[in-house]
Amino acid sequence: MEENKEIQEVEVSTETVQEEAVVETAAEAPVQEAKKPQRKSRRRKIETVEPTESEWKEQVVQIRRVTKVVKGGKKLSFRAIVIVGNKKGQVGMGVAKAAEVIIAIQKAVADARKNLITVPLFNTTIPHMITGRSGAGSVVLKPASKGTGVIAGGAVRAVLELSGIENILSKSLGSKSPLNAANAALNALKSLRTFKDVAAVRGISVKEMLGQK
Repeated sequence: MEENKEIQEVEVSTETVQEEAVVETAAEAPVQEAKKPQRKSRRRKIETVEPTESEWKEQVVQIRRVTKVVKGGKKLSFRAIVIVGNKKGQVGMGVAKAAEVIIAIQKAVADARKNLITVPLFNTTIPHMITGRSGAGSVVLKPASKGTGVIAGGAVRAVLELSGIENILSKSLGSKSPLNAANAALNALKSLRTFKDVAAVRGISVKEMLGQK
């Protein structure tokens, strides 16, 4: 009987030890959870990039529906005339055809950027009077004083404004076609000469050519 009592006491003591261990682990558990470092939220910042405005300006002069006679009938397409310039002395014209208007304009803009010319500006006008010709049309350009503005119309006005000229007088003669007028204006601007070029051809300085001492 005594041996049975000792065995029961030993079993009770082992149970109490286990219970105390469970209580200790339960008490330590929240402490360990509190010690865990909190995870930082990794959220990527999305930076918005604002598109920069291009210095090149585009102006559509004419969109015309044209037809081409092919085997089996007529093929319909659109022709676009576009002027491209940066208003700093560079300007060009492009002509293109396509089955859709938007595609024709895009092709004309690409063609205009391939055919850029440099205009020799003098203050806000041109150095001298000049006449440009294209086909049956011609355009006369005359320099003007400040405050005059761009006295031109149609395709000639688009060419002059996008080239950066602010004061000028012009007159379109002959053909009234926008294509001929724009080509004549570009021919005139391309043929302009600066004072330095003329002075170098004459073999004198710019001051001597202008009569300045």
